This record gives sequence, structure tokens and C-alpha cells, in this order.
Amino acid sequence: MYTHADSDRQFPGSGDARHGADPERRGFDLRHHGDAEVRDEKLTDLAVNVRTDTPPEWLRQRIADSLTGLAAYPDGRAARAAVAERHGLPVWNVLLTSGAAEAFVLLARALRVRRPVVVHPQFTEPETALRDAGHEVRRVLLREEDGFRLDPALVPQDADLVVVGNPTNPTSVLHPASVVAELARPGRTLVVDEAFMDAVRGEREALAGRTDLPGLVVLRSLTKTWGLAGLRVGYVLAAPETVAALERAQPLWPVSTPALVAAEACMTPRALAEAEEAARRVEVERAHLMAGLAEFEEVRAVEAAEGPFVLIRVEGADVVRERLRDLGFAARRGDTFPGLGPQWLRLAVRDRATTNRFLQALDQALVMAGCAGPGAGGRSGA
Repeated sequence: MYTHADSDRQFPGSGDARHGADPERRGFDLRHHGDAEVRDEKLTDLAVNVRTDTPPEWLRQRIADSLTGLAAYPDGRAARAAVAERHGLPVWNVLLTSGAAEAFVLLARALRVRRPVVVHPQFTEPETALRDAGHEVRRVLLREEDGFRLDPALVPQDADLVVVGNPTNPTSVLHPASVVAELARPGRTLVVDEAFMDAVRGEREALAGRTDLPGLVVLRSLTKTWGLAGLRVGYVLAAPETVAALERAQPLWPVSTPALVAAEACMTPRALAEAEEAARRVEVERAHLMAGLAEFEEVRAVEAAEGPFVLIRVEGADVVRERLRDLGFAARRGDTFPGLGPQWLRLAVRDRATTNRFLQALDQALVMAGCAGPGAGGRSGA
């Protein structure tokens, strides 16, 4: 058995740090999400990682057409079959959910686990769901000096549930599939959050569709690429017995008819081709953002970024973030992610014109916050 202190142990790879049981006492607001940065204010949104100008018109039309069928109870069979076909799986390996966030709650409530571990920094909802379900959660903290890259050796051998993101939010690091797969073993549930994988060109390093890894559970979301945060639709790919256990924990008709129609539409070859093109554009625009950030002596970006967002470190980031708000830009604070702190910010990748305006605002914000050195703002060589 694990003591209460053991359950709250963190494994940063360079020694264990013990903390109290309440996550709020540890200084991490695990319930804070990027939408809070832009709610009720007219700001250019770099805080939420949803692709701009979405949903596309053809998808909006499909959703609108579905409204004529709202008198009937939702029927998820077609959408479930479409997801299964997209990943080359039988339908009994697929569970549709009200967003990927619901899947974390189902996993926390339905699976009998005793020693869950969450790999941080990452999306905080998995840990929140586990704690709300009464689990004592241990953390593995990936290190900045290692580029926040996954080291399977840091995960305790006795962990019977491990949660890791790929590519990871907020670091944007894409872990090799072979490295993530090292965490799979009999008697352990390995949950891989691939909510941003469709924003990676070629979905390289994806584990979705794999059936050879014991205990593998892959989560996907349609929120980010297709702009469906308000519709709530995602899915789970797992062994049939795991899907059945999660399904028993769901309420009746958990996914609405419009969400089911959207899920089916986003699995078509046309939609997949559009997503791939969007991922290619993200790659180009991310490189432009990273090049601009490299001009600032005060800013250090996580160079391994492969997702539609980047993580940057800048001293006085909390003040810089407020100055950016004054200049019309919302950035995601990093101090709510275990393993980070108040010197971190996450920035969504946007089009070139928006990025250029942001870089100018960042230059001003650094000066206003007193972070830039003497001379013209914070740009090296300026």
C-alpha cells in the first residue's frame, strides 16, 4: 500500500519532492484553462489552441442540416463506424465521448487502478479527473534541461495507469511512438492523449490504431483542428473490454446528434486531406513564429515544438502577459501546469500577419515590463 505522502510524490528525475495532498496548496490551479484568458474580452487569442476560421463552411452546413433531426434520440452507430474505419479498427474498439475531457472522467471512474501516474507538464484535466474520483495521483515531471522529452525510466515500475500527452500540451514536444510504447506492459493502462496529433503533419508518432500494445488507450479530440470546442466531441480507441467498461460509466446518449454528424463528417477522405493541409500550414507558421522569438534575447522557446503552439520561458512572464493584454493579445499562463512556473507562457500558432503583429507587441511588452535590456526593445541585433 502507498501512504498518503507516497501518493503525492513527484518524480522529476533528479530526486523526489513531497508536497501536501491538495493541488491548490501546491500552487497549481489545475482547473484553469486557456479560454479563461480571453473570456469576455476582445483580444487576439493566442491562449486557446483551436484553429482559427473554423469550423469550415462545409462542416457548419453539415451540422446545421442535422438540426432537423433533433426530435429523435442520438444514434452513434454511423459515427462510430466512421471512426473505426478511419483508424482501421473494429467498431468495438471505439467509444465516442462528449469531448476528450469526458474520457478522462470515464477512465478515472470506471477503471480499477491503485497507483496512477500522470506525466507532467501536460494538460491538467487527467489529474483533476483522477483526484475528483478519489485517486491519489503521483507525478512524473519531465525536465526543461532534457527538452521536456519523455524518459520511460522515470515512470515508477508499479504504476498501473500512466497518462501522457503526445504531442504534449503545453510543451509541444512530440515523443517518438517507440518511446511512448515502452510504457506499455501487462497489468498497466497506458493512456496517450493525442488530442493534437491531427495537427502534426503525417500524424507521425501516432499510436492510434495500434492493437499490439497491452493496455493502450488513445484519446482523440475534434476540437482543435475543426473548431468544435462548443460542440464537445471526441473518442477513445482501446481494447473492447476497456471500451465496454467506459461505456457502462457513460450516461445514456452522451454525444448529441450534431456532434455525431460532425464526427462522421471529419472522418471522410476529404476532411482528412484538409486536416493534413492545415497541419502543413501549422508547420510553416510555427517555424515563422519560432524564428521571430529567437530574435529576443530575453525569450527562450522549447525548440522541439511540433504542435500548433509553442512554450516560451521569459523572466517576469506574469507581467509580460499583462502588458500583452494591454496591447490586445492573450497568452496562456504557464504557472498552472505542474513542472512549470510563473516564467512560462504558451502561444498558439497563428497566421503570419497575426504573428508579426504579436512579435511587435511582445517587443513593446518586454520593454513595458522592464524585461528588455538597453536599446531598441528586446530584439537581439535590433
